[in-house]
Amino acid sequence: MIVRVRSKDGNFRFDVQPNDDISVLLGKILDTTIDADPTSLAISNQPRGNETLVSTLTGRDLKSLGLSHGELVFVSYKPRPAINASIPSTSTATHSSETHATGTRPWETAEEHPVDKYWRTKDGKIPRGRTRLCKHGPNGMCDYCMPLEPYDTSYHTEHSIKHLSYHAYLRKLTPKNTSSSFVPPLSPLNYQVKVPCPTGSHPSWPAGICTACQPSAITLQSQPFRMVDHLEIASTDIIDRFLQAWRRTGLQRFGWLIGRYEPYDEVPMGVKAVVEAIHEPPQEGELDGLSLGIPWEDEPRIRELAKLASTPLTIVGYVFTDLDPIPEDRTKNLYKRHPQSFYLSSLEAIFAATLQKTSPIPSRSSETGYFGSRVVTAVLTGTEDGAIDISAYQVSEQAVAMVDADMIEASVEPGIVRVKDEDRSQDAARYVPDVFFRYKNEYGLEVKKTAKPSFPVEYLLVNVSHGFPKNRAPLFRSTKFHIENRPGLEDQSTEGVIKELTKLNAPDVTPGNGGDHSKKRALAEWISDWHLIAFLATTQLFSPENTKTLLEVASSPNLFDDLSALDKVLYSDGWQTLMTFTKEMAPARPTSFPSGSGGGMDEEIPPEIFDQIRESEMASGGGTSSRIRICQYCTFENTHDGTDCEVCSLPL
Repeated sequence: MIVRVRSKDGNFRFDVQPNDDISVLLGKILDTTIDADPTSLAISNQPRGNETLVSTLTGRDLKSLGLSHGELVFVSYKPRPAINASIPSTSTATHSSETHATGTRPWETAEEHPVDKYWRTKDGKIPRGRTRLCKHGPNGMCDYCMPLEPYDTSYHTEHSIKHLSYHAYLRKLTPKNTSSSFVPPLSPLNYQVKVPCPTGSHPSWPAGICTACQPSAITLQSQPFRMVDHLEIASTDIIDRFLQAWRRTGLQRFGWLIGRYEPYDEVPMGVKAVVEAIHEPPQEGELDGLSLGIPWEDEPRIRELAKLASTPLTIVGYVFTDLDPIPEDRTKNLYKRHPQSFYLSSLEAIFAATLQKTSPIPSRSSETGYFGSRVVTAVLTGTEDGAIDISAYQVSEQAVAMVDADMIEASVEPGIVRVKDEDRSQDAARYVPDVFFRYKNEYGLEVKKTAKPSFPVEYLLVNVSHGFPKNRAPLFRSTKFHIENRPGLEDQSTEGVIKELTKLNAPDVTPGNGGDHSKKRALAEWISDWHLIAFLATTQLFSPENTKTLLEVASSPNLFDDLSALDKVLYSDGWQTLMTFTKEMAPARPTSFPSGSGGGMDEEIPPEIFDQIRESEMASGGGTSSRIRICQYCTFENTHDGTDCEVCSLPL
C-alpha cells in the first residue's frame, strides 16, 4: 500500500505493507530528512496537534495503527544533537518520485537548458505605461498601469496568443513564495496500467486490474501551454536549398532542423527555436510521401558535431515537404492542409509524439526531473493561392502519453485518429481507458462525446508560430556545397572539394595580413557551410580537434569583421594536408600538345595522390559516385562510359 507523508522536507509517498512494523516507515522517513533526531520524530493525522512519538509505537504494525492505502501522515522532528551526529540511517527511501539515498529529489538535480535558467531569473511581468486613468505621480503605480502577470488572460486574448508559454504556465502554477517543502507542480502524464498494483491484492495486469492500478478516464482538451512558441528560420536560403531536391525530382524530402533555443520576447516568457541548417538523412522519396529509418544511424555524430559551433547547436525539430503541383498550372501547388481538411495527418501526429517522447527536457518543476519536449514539426506545403509556405506544430502531452501507452493508431482518413481496442494477450497487453472529447453542436452547446473508435486529430495539436528574423545574421553564410544523401542529384566527394578549392586559389591564401584580402574573404565564405563541414568530418583528413576549429571559425558571427580568425584553420594539420592534395591535383598551364590529342599537360599527376584520397574516403564510409570518373590530367568529372576524357582526350 502507499502511505503519504508530509513534513518540512516536502511531500513523499512510500510503498509499504500493512503488516510492516512502524520502524520500517520510520526508516523511510528518516532518509528524507536532514540531520533529524530519530527519538524526536512524531506523527499525526492532523497538520497541527495530536502528535505521537514514533518511539512509543515500536513493535506495532501499520495496520494496527489504522494506516490504510493512501493515508496522509504529518511528521515533525527536531534536529539531531551534535553529539549524536554519527547515528546512521537504517534504510533507503523509496517514494514515488525516486528520492535518492542522499535525500535529494530528481527535480533538485535536473540540469536545465540555458533558456530555462534565463527565464527563472526573470519575473516575467508584462510592463504597462501610464494611462489617462492614472491619478498618481510619475513614480507611482495603480491598477491601470501595474505590470501584468505573464499568464494574464486579457493580455493573451487581446494579442491573439492562443497558448501560454511554458514558463508563464509554470509561473501560474507555482506559488510566489516557495520553501523547502516545495512540491513540483508538473507530473508527466501516464496512461499505462501500474505494474505491479500498488495494493498488491491481485495479480498484475493483464491477469488482474483494479481502480488503484488502472488509469483514469481521459478527456481530450486543448493544451493550455506550449514548450516552443516560435520557429525562426535564420535565412530563406536554408529553405530554398531544401526545396531544390523536390523542384528537380518531384519527390518529397525530409530533414532534421539544426539550431538552438533562445528567449522569445514576442510572447510573455517565450522560447523560440532558431534554425541554422537542415541536415538530410538517408531516405527514399516518393511523389506522395517518403520512407526513412528511425533511429537515425548518423544522429549521434551530427549531435556532437553541432555542439562544436561557435554557438552550440542541436536538433530542434524536423521538416518535410508535402507538395503536389496543380496539373493545370504546375507553377502552383495544391492547397491540401486547411480547416476543412487537416493540418497534420494522424500518422504524422503519432510520428511527432514518438519523437517528442524520446527527447524530454530536464525540468526542476517536474517530480521526475523531466517534462515535455521542444522537438518542433514543420511542414512545407501549398497555400490557398498555390504558393509554398511553412507551418509549425507540436503535439500535446496527452498525445505523447497515448502513444506511449499504445492506445492510438493512424486512420485511412488523415484527419482522424483511431483508438485501439483493449488487448489482454500476455505478449501485447494493452489497457485502453475511456476516452472522451468535447465539441460544440449545431445549437452552440458543448457536448461530451466518446472518442471510441475515433476522434479528430486537431485535439492533439499545438500551434507554433514561425517566420524569418528582421535582421538576418545566419551562422552559416555559404549555400554552394552539395547536400548530403542526394545520390545522383548532388554527390559529395573529396575531388569535388579540391576542385572548388582550386577555383578559389586556396593554396595561395596564407595566414597573417599578407596576401590577397578578397581571396581570403571568398575562402572564409565558402567554408562557412554546414554541409561542407559535416562532410569533411567524415573524410579522416581532419582530426576531431581540427574539425572543432573549422566549425568554430566557420560559424563565428564576427568572421568577416576579423578575417584573422581564419588563420586558426589555415594553420591546422587537416587544412595543410588538404592543401597538399589541392596543390598536387591542380592542373598546370599547358605549354605544348601531344600530336593526335586535343590537349595536354606539361606535368603528370602521380596516380597515388588519387589512391590516397579514395582510400581515405573508403575508410570513412564515403566515396564518389560510380558514375563519375575524375580525369587525372585535367580533373574534369567524366560521366560517360568511354575510356578517354571528353575534355582533354587523354586516357582516364
